[in-house]
Amino acid sequence: MTPPSGAQLSEATAFLDTHPEVEAIDIVLIDAHGIGRGKIIRRHELEGLYKNGRGMPGSLFAQDVDGDDVEAALATQNDGGGDSWCWPVPGTLGYIPSTGRGMVLLGMYDRDGTPHPGDPRHAMLAQIARAQSAGFTPMGALELEFYLVSRDADGRVHPATYPLTERRSHATNTMSVDELDEMAPFFDAVYAAGKQMDLPLETLISEYAPGQYELTLRYRDLARAADDIVLAKRMIRATARRFGFEACFMAKPFGDQSGSGMHLHLSLADEAGNNLFADHDGELSPLMLDAIGGIRAAMADTMLIVAPFLNSWRRFVSTVYSPATNTWGIEDRQVALRVPSGAAKSRHFEHRIAGVDANPYLVAAITLGTALDGIEAGQGAGTPGAEGHTDHPPLPIDWREAIEAFAASATMRRILGAPLHDGFAAVKRAEWLQMASEVTEVEWRRYGFVV
Repeated sequence: MTPPSGAQLSEATAFLDTHPEVEAIDIVLIDAHGIGRGKIIRRHELEGLYKNGRGMPGSLFAQDVDGDDVEAALATQNDGGGDSWCWPVPGTLGYIPSTGRGMVLLGMYDRDGTPHPGDPRHAMLAQIARAQSAGFTPMGALELEFYLVSRDADGRVHPATYPLTERRSHATNTMSVDELDEMAPFFDAVYAAGKQMDLPLETLISEYAPGQYELTLRYRDLARAADDIVLAKRMIRATARRFGFEACFMAKPFGDQSGSGMHLHLSLADEAGNNLFADHDGELSPLMLDAIGGIRAAMADTMLIVAPFLNSWRRFVSTVYSPATNTWGIEDRQVALRVPSGAAKSRHFEHRIAGVDANPYLVAAITLGTALDGIEAGQGAGTPGAEGHTDHPPLPIDWREAIEAFAASATMRRILGAPLHDGFAAVKRAEWLQMASEVTEVEWRRYGFVV
């Protein structure tokens, strides 16, 4: 069978020829949460994956973060519980030096070769195809913020010890080059792995909290930019384990410290590669402003995608550089949609709300999809700055409101497709109920022997 993903057997044979030492390969399907599900296959099985695919159940898209099935989400599927077929995503097969294994991403398809409706990557590809049919090529990059942490003997989480000096700092150290130098053995390994995986890792900074870092990745076509984030997160996490600490991609791991975002930079090019968001006669592109307007018009409905977990909403408690209002502006880090300064020909906008815990495929799908809606409607961006938050209905104030806004949204159902939309809403309702039923240690300390 010809792989419906477009994967070529030559990619597998070239990998095996280049890496005769590799005995195993991680084959990874990204679920609705952005979590990798799949298998580790042996070297001799890789060519068979490219020739014949590999069966996996579509119910993987109806699971919560613990990997447990959610009955209401299973009810949105119509596959009888049997396997669908997974095929490699072209260009994602690479080698991770820290594990000594290969890794390749998968896409899921029905037996007839049509994209599985629950696969979030297919939802993104559908919006990219929609853009292409209108003459647009979506371009983008996502920033990756995360913490490096370790636990004491008493179980408390702290910033990771620097591998170069075996020192640990509790200072904020924003943009400290010395901190990066002390962590250099780890990041040297990360960059080395990036080269092996064709990941365009670029600038590294120490962020706005102890143990927090940011990596930027090169701007390129939107589908590969989203793949880059998925691959980079898995590689960073695996490399950190080999150094004796953990990479944490929670949106808000520490209540009194900065949260971690995953800002999406987006523009549209024409078939010749020219940036259609470039300024015209010293003015911002009307096309870009319409795209911003479309995103703003649906922003309340999209909040469950950009903030998908209970912890995601803790990031908005302190809104320093974590905007939680429906706003846009030029070179303003307090707004949701920022137009960075810079060369007019490279103009684009930055969606700043998504946490690093969000699924990059879904973030790309709903951002591009609503941007295209705005272009089709000639939406206009609305009032810039903080005062513009009244242009549209207020955003949900918590996770539960976001779940219900998403579940009721015809726009989200149209952009993501009914099975993915309905299944994701069902999973999130089940997760909310589970978390709402959990009595925490904080509640015991605060109320247990007082009220």
